[in-house]
Amino acid sequence: MLLADRVIACFLIFLSLYFMWYASELPTGWNGMTGGPGGGAFGFWLSAIMLLASLGILRRSYKSKSESEGSFFDPEMLRSVVIVTLALIITVALLPWLGAYIALPAFTLWYVRFFGGHGWGLSLFMSIASAVFFFFFFEVTLRILLPKGITESAFIPLYAQFF
Repeated sequence: MLLADRVIACFLIFLSLYFMWYASELPTGWNGMTGGPGGGAFGFWLSAIMLLASLGILRRSYKSKSESEGSFFDPEMLRSVVIVTLALIITVALLPWLGAYIALPAFTLWYVRFFGGHGWGLSLFMSIASAVFFFFFFEVTLRILLPKGITESAFIPLYAQFF
């Protein structure tokens, strides 16, 4: 499994560096005129975080001893990765129609309740809290509009209150 960690970490390091380079073609700092981040800010800084995490994984893989020299991916892990990847693809495909405030909390609910096996209380809390967080972080604080889909008309009173 250490080989898998190293291969994936190296791939993500190069991918992060590419994304940082690509995002740096746009301003990556705070834009005082618009009161929000520059066009390349999210891409650059999220890629920088991904780079640091990948470097940490690579470093850890060289410090730890190999527990097994088995297969690159065990079947159970591969199954989990495929299921979550398919769920994410479905979520992204539903964004234009359902909007971020239905599709993303629905994914969170599925992931926490059914994939993670947690109770309904935590699952509903995480689902609702994620929608509220997304709204206040992106729409109110950063003034980045997320796709609303069929929920567009429900946000008109909120826009009147916050803008």
